[in-house]
Amino acid sequence: MADMIPSDTFQGISQAITDIAAGADRHDWTRVRTAFADTVTTDYTGLWGGDPVTQSADKLIASWAAFLPGFEITHHMVTNHTVTELANTAAKAEADFTATHRINDEFWVLGGRYSYDLVKDGADWKVTSVTMTPLWETGDRALVAQAGERAAEKK
Repeated sequence: MADMIPSDTFQGISQAITDIAAGADRHDWTRVRTAFADTVTTDYTGLWGGDPVTQSADKLIASWAAFLPGFEITHHMVTNHTVTELANTAAKAEADFTATHRINDEFWVLGGRYSYDLVKDGADWKVTSVTMTPLWETGDRALVAQAGERAAEKK
C-alpha cells in the first residue's frame, strides 16, 4: 500500500512511528509526546497479559519515564514500516521491531510486530493506538522490574 499513498503521507506516518521508539531510547519525552494523540490505547497483552489500556499520552509517557532510564541501554529498532489502510485522516500501519534492553552484562531482547492506528492532526500524523505482538524473546524479562527500581533510585 505504501506505493499507493503520497510520499509525504507515508513519511509523516513513518516519522510518528520512529519518534516513539527513538525518543524513548533517548529519553526525549517531548519527542515521544509529539508522536501521540492526547489519548492513546496500548495493547501489550501478548507479552504481559491483562487488558489493553486507554489513557492520556502524558500518563503513558510518565510510566515509560519511570522505568526506561533504569536500563543502561535500550535500543528499539523499528523497521519495515507499512501503511496497511488509509482513509482521509485515519491510517493503520505496521512495523517490525527488535527491542534490546541492558543492565550490566544482562540483556532482555524482544522481537515482534507493532500495529498502529493513527489520525491526521493538522500537518502531523498522531498515534492513537499501538498493539505489540511479541514473536520471540531471549534473556531475562525480570530486567524490566529491576530497571524500574534503578530509575526510582535515581530520582
